[in-house]
Amino acid sequence: MKPSPSFVRPPRQAQALGLVALAAVLAGCSLVPPYERPAAPVARDWPAAAARPAAVAGERAAADLPWQDFVQDQALRELIELALANNRDLRVAVQSIEQARAQFRIRRADQLPTVAGALSGERSEPNPSAGDDGPKVNALYTVGLGVVGWELDFFGRVAALGDAALAAYLASEEARKSVQISVIASVAATWLQLKTDTELLALAERTLATRRQSLSLVRLRFEHGASSALDLRQAESLVAAAQVARAQQQRLRAQDINLLTLLVGATPPERLIPALPPAEAEAAQAQAQAQAQAQTVLPVLPALPGFAPLPAGLPSDLLLHRPDIRAAEQRLIAANANIGAARANFFPRITLTASLGRVSRDLEGLLGSGGSGAWSFGPSVTLPIFDGGRNQANLEAAQAGRAIAVTQYEHAIQSAFREVADALASRDTLQAQLAATGEQAQAERARVALVDLRYRNGVASHLELLDAQRSLFAIEQALALAQLAQRVADVQLYKALGGGWLQERPAG
Repeated sequence: MKPSPSFVRPPRQAQALGLVALAAVLAGCSLVPPYERPAAPVARDWPAAAARPAAVAGERAAADLPWQDFVQDQALRELIELALANNRDLRVAVQSIEQARAQFRIRRADQLPTVAGALSGERSEPNPSAGDDGPKVNALYTVGLGVVGWELDFFGRVAALGDAALAAYLASEEARKSVQISVIASVAATWLQLKTDTELLALAERTLATRRQSLSLVRLRFEHGASSALDLRQAESLVAAAQVARAQQQRLRAQDINLLTLLVGATPPERLIPALPPAEAEAAQAQAQAQAQAQTVLPVLPALPGFAPLPAGLPSDLLLHRPDIRAAEQRLIAANANIGAARANFFPRITLTASLGRVSRDLEGLLGSGGSGAWSFGPSVTLPIFDGGRNQANLEAAQAGRAIAVTQYEHAIQSAFREVADALASRDTLQAQLAATGEQAQAERARVALVDLRYRNGVASHLELLDAQRSLFAIEQALALAQLAQRVADVQLYKALGGGWLQERPAG
């Protein structure tokens, strides 16, 4: 029984040829340009307005500080943990990593031969010219292993595409860290806003109760002829203004809860939501009456929880710690690798097709003594001669892509530099603003107490008292907002310095 004409018996030279081909793949050259990190297009230190003392020896950078150590409020920690488990943007980022990892595995598999098993059978009618003595049916069965279209990567095209896929995968991992940092910062800022709006709502309730009490006194004086209609209308206007402020704060507080629910990815537990004390209106009314009798002033707003102090470090630290900068650099590395793949298209592409198996004219003898071994070996070389400028255009596109990636990398560094400088400047100036606003609020409280005393003794007019109360309410609101801005600045500085992607405290 003769083998098929497409098969010949395997000599020893075939094995040697396979080893030579494998060695050629391993020793393939690369046309990828040498990668050099672009110089950082920023100053070596922060602007004078944002200058900070040098970090203490042994002090951890913000990016190395786990968010559990930075956030010092237990309720906020629990909300962040819920967000990291349920936030949809973060889930998309994680799935993007899985997608990029799969693409990298595909490119890496292209560097190895794909071996497939094959079993085939063919039956056909005999040639009529064979006469009655010829076989009634011709049959041929084959079984074996084969390699189809394996590219011998002499010029590094496949390896360059693999490097680009690896860089894209690493960039997606850094992008996930950036999303996590943003989620943590957004949850913290929203939670601080919610606490502030809750306190401002309580302030509006207390102010409304106080103004209603004042309106009752003015109405009583008006009925006895001791006050004018102008005083009465002014008191009524102040009560209406307090009702407007209360409605606004109720709306803002509800919107804060809705945003926090979106960021967390689920309805936050009630125990983690800052709430007004029970029967706030009744308590505020009783408090207002007691204050009116004792001639006291409104209480100071409670302080928002703080965060761990952060060293600013140097601008060069951002290159090592900011995930968005590292992601931009990985995209630059991928663009650089694509140039090597585009260059390799100008050179011959060598592919290999080979098979090894058995052949038989009957199915029973395919794996028995009736069959015979057979093999095939078919390398091919494709040399580009004329492609209408396609390869040149691909190279120019890859080079333009690298130029774009360089610009995006530099822009990421400049944006990070500006964010840190802004956060440092905000932290310093907001500290001074908060202190000054606190002093102003203390002075306004004392002013209200004095004007109220003068009004009760008939020395000051009701208009002076109303003006003092309006000023106190405005400065109390400004104090709460200044405190919020300072705490949010701490969060923004932590985010700008690349902090928030570490989820566990380091051991030891």
